[in-house]
Amino acid sequence: MSIFTKVLVLFLVSVSLMIIVSNETNKLTHSKIEILVKEKYQQASQELFTYFSNNDKNGLNKKLLALNFRVISSIEPYLLSSHVIYENITSFGEIKILKDPQKRYLLFMRYLDEQLLVQDASQEESFLEKDLLGYLIFADIFILLVIFLMILKILSPLKKMAHDMQRFGDGALHIRMNDLGKNELGTLSRAFNGMAENIEALIHSRQRLLRDVGHELRTPIAKAKLAIEMLPVSKYESILKKAIVQIDEMTAELLSLEKLNANNSALKMEKFNTETLVFESLSKLVIEDENWVEVHMNEIFDITGDLNYLSIALKNLIDNGLKYASQKPIVIEVNAHEIAVLSQGEPLVHPLEYYCEAFVQADNSRGQEGFGLGLSIVKKIVDAHGLKLTLSCQEGWNSFSIQF
Repeated sequence: MSIFTKVLVLFLVSVSLMIIVSNETNKLTHSKIEILVKEKYQQASQELFTYFSNNDKNGLNKKLLALNFRVISSIEPYLLSSHVIYENITSFGEIKILKDPQKRYLLFMRYLDEQLLVQDASQEESFLEKDLLGYLIFADIFILLVIFLMILKILSPLKKMAHDMQRFGDGALHIRMNDLGKNELGTLSRAFNGMAENIEALIHSRQRLLRDVGHELRTPIAKAKLAIEMLPVSKYESILKKAIVQIDEMTAELLSLEKLNANNSALKMEKFNTETLVFESLSKLVIEDENWVEVHMNEIFDITGDLNYLSIALKNLIDNGLKYASQKPIVIEVNAHEIAVLSQGEPLVHPLEYYCEAFVQADNSRGQEGFGLGLSIVKKIVDAHGLKLTLSCQEGWNSFSIQF
């Protein structure tokens, strides 16, 4: 769950709780006011009704003043619009407690043809207190909204910062963050920009170094190969020739691995089938005996990718199988969405990740040619295409598979 989602959920929960509390408080306040008013009206109604029935207007007015009751002259509209919450009817008259549409409570009395409608003026204070509580709850909700918007404003740069970091991690080394001021986010953006500049400078320096070293090594290696061919045949000639070839192969593998690590060699995506890929890979190999490799095309399917890089990956798997197989031939097997290279030998005891580390070789590779870069390059190419490399060992066969 993202930070924005968490903040939004917390805000909605807080607002919901505030609304629930407001409604419950409003109901409780109305209930208490109604109980108090009913009790006061019931207690006062008997004495007021006595003054009213005896037509003692002076005593009635004094009592109304003492109770803080005010007389309402327009009786009929209230009787029509209000509903009764309490009534006491006799043969000579009636006493009713009414509740009008504005939720104000009224005391109605009738004796014969005389009618009187009064209202407790003190209940206005209770309603004002209730309204004030409602305003305070509304203010709390408003403050929560302001805090939520402020948090969103603070979080909005984080989303762009995360996006910039993701792009930088994907190889866009030129990415820099905007300066966000003197707060913590500004400090973070400046620290990232400084780190990015250092990393970009280091990567470019390493690329130039390896490119220059690779270029400079080509000439002496070529001269050494030519000189070896001119040497008289001896037991040292084959040793020297093998050493030069190994240096040449290691240089090529290091440069290939560096290109993949640098993330700056764009893949040239095209559509081809598995048959094209297999034969392109085989053409990159130098095999003493073609019978050392069997190809089983069980199912041909189309692939979209960089033919050059994928053929290098498959070539490295084939070369790896040839080097470490206990006996030939090895098998290239093409099934549905999978190309596997199978070789006979002792089961590999480590997980796939171990063998995909640079300069790591199998335990049974002692005395074999190579530098442990082949599978590392394969893993880089497969990952760059979004594919999957798997390893399985069954019944004396080790199988490296590219899953499409």
